[in-house]
Amino acid sequence: MKVRGQRECQACGHQWSYYETGSVACPACESLRSVGVDDRTLHTDAPATLDLSPYRAAWADDTLADHVDDCKSDLREYLRQRGFVDGGDLRLLDDTVLAASELLQVIDLFGRERDPTDADESYLLALLRGADEGERPPPETVSAAWSRARGLGYANAVDDYRRDVIDWLEEHPDEEARKTLGTIRERVKRMQALQGDVSPAEVESLVHATREVGEYLMDGEESSLASARERLRDR
Repeated sequence: MKVRGQRECQACGHQWSYYETGSVACPACESLRSVGVDDRTLHTDAPATLDLSPYRAAWADDTLADHVDDCKSDLREYLRQRGFVDGGDLRLLDDTVLAASELLQVIDLFGRERDPTDADESYLLALLRGADEGERPPPETVSAAWSRARGLGYANAVDDYRRDVIDWLEEHPDEEARKTLGTIRERVKRMQALQGDVSPAEVESLVHATREVGEYLMDGEESSLASARERLRDR
């Protein structure tokens, strides 16, 4: 959506950036009477944080199964707030969003799979330990049973990013990038239809291609777009 990023409090006159706070409430006096003082700009991100420490503690206490719904709720809320356009500036698809989207799928499977293998549990623990710090387990470490969760989680994250980029392109037209995003959309639709049942290498390649489109649009590097197309052609 488009918002006025610079706000001024009508009660005390304080000015602040909505992009930094995500709130129309004045950080100085807490008044809700504020107005935007600049032009509307596309902005889809929010100052969201993800804290998985309660679920790491639950894992240590062997009670994580009792907290699956809460964990899923926290992950959904984090992903709902996150976006990839900050005050008109396009950002890259970051590892925290990818890991959170994957963990949402994995923790759902964990809640339904009452007898996970040691490999399953080890992989889940790796996600719990690192997702909120932007750490993703290497694709070769994903357990066989939860490979689909990684595929579907990443496909969903890529699709969210693609939609934001399409909106951003309305004000920064680039037909070649738009065509490549169309190819990415076809890959995403296929992965979603298969419920993520693709190889970890294939979905990792999709992530790299998506990021390269973002790099091209942010930096103007033609080689990034060419690399993205090559990755997509190989699949």
